[in-house]
Amino acid sequence: MEPRMDYYDNPVTVNYLKHLVAAGRSLLDSPLPVATQELVRMRASQINGCGFCLDMHTKEAAEAGESQVRINLVATWREAKVYTEAERAALELTEQATRIADSSGVSDEAWAEAAKHYDADQLAALVSVIAVINAFNRMNAVVQQPAGDYRPGQFG
Repeated sequence: MEPRMDYYDNPVTVNYLKHLVAAGRSLLDSPLPVATQELVRMRASQINGCGFCLDMHTKEAAEAGESQVRINLVATWREAKVYTEAERAALELTEQATRIADSSGVSDEAWAEAAKHYDADQLAALVSVIAVINAFNRMNAVVQQPAGDYRPGQFG
């Protein structure tokens, strides 16, 4: 499969991606655990059908020491015993925020559950991770960016 456009060769998308990548990188230093960030990125990418991001974030998670079982089960996190209550709250918030148009938005219950496990700075990071990965997912889905060739650390 070939992408519809090469956004690495277009000055408009190169400029946009520079800022989007910087936004994503700023979250790596946030107080939200990196493992949680990767779970969120994987789940949103699954929902949005973004193979490129799913390829990237499963490989980055494995490289960072995440177990293959947890990576494999993220799509069925509700049934899996391998996630903490905090991670489950983050994944629920991710699903509701990613599917925001399918319902009346993020429920008060999902927000309250996340707030039980994360402080204000962690919640801010969680919301930001969800927003950034959804932006990347949508861009990649629109241009049909192919998946499978990503190497951990490829983008620095």
